[in-house]
Amino acid sequence: MSKTWRLVKIAEPVFREMGFAVDILDLSRLASEFGKQISSLQSLRLDLGAIVSLAVQLLSELCAGPDRRLDERDLPAVVAAHGIMIVTPVNWYHAPTGLKAMIDRLVCADGGNPDPSSTHGKKPEEAKALELKGWPYPRHLDGRHFAVVVHGDAVGAETLRRSLSDWLTDMSLVQASRTAEVDGYIGYMEPYATAHEALDKDEAFQQQTRNAARALRQCRQSERAGKYQRPDEDIDDPNPK
Repeated sequence: MSKTWRLVKIAEPVFREMGFAVDILDLSRLASEFGKQISSLQSLRLDLGAIVSLAVQLLSELCAGPDRRLDERDLPAVVAAHGIMIVTPVNWYHAPTGLKAMIDRLVCADGGNPDPSSTHGKKPEEAKALELKGWPYPRHLDGRHFAVVVHGDAVGAETLRRSLSDWLTDMSLVQASRTAEVDGYIGYMEPYATAHEALDKDEAFQQQTRNAARALRQCRQSERAGKYQRPDEDIDDPNPK
């Protein structure tokens, strides 16, 4: 069991106690289970209301392709998410491989070509013509609230937390609050062998994780009640990428 998993399980009851649906998708399975890979993104269906706490993962639908999908049973609630919580370790200033792969695949969730079949596979001339013609710029994840918890043992936690926040806000997701963004060190510069004991003792970091979940939950509650209005809701981006 990883410290990341333990932190996810610390956050989970915060959502459940208020009646929110919670789904956890663990990208560590990409490394621990044979044949698990991330395929390209095809589309997103975001018409249902659920709040999702995700261990190093983001909401998406993985399209069919030559690679085997990540377990499809996990996907319906994931694509329906109206809020996400990323809990991740930092690997020497950077995101873990599985999370970075998902980041790279989410270009279609941020205004990419809504119909990948239009290029009939990898046909450069068709792709070029489509790009030059242009397409509507749908922000599929627009307005969804997020929380981020990054933990490390030596360096880079703040760097990754800032990068993840920038990435999510670039896709027009909304920070639940400053409380919803956490970075810190568990067992700073201490042996890996005692890392779980360090987490047991670090009640402050456990509480920060719960508070991040609470901030996300409260944003979703306000939104459901019609009490939340995003300040830039009616402002158009003059220069989408």
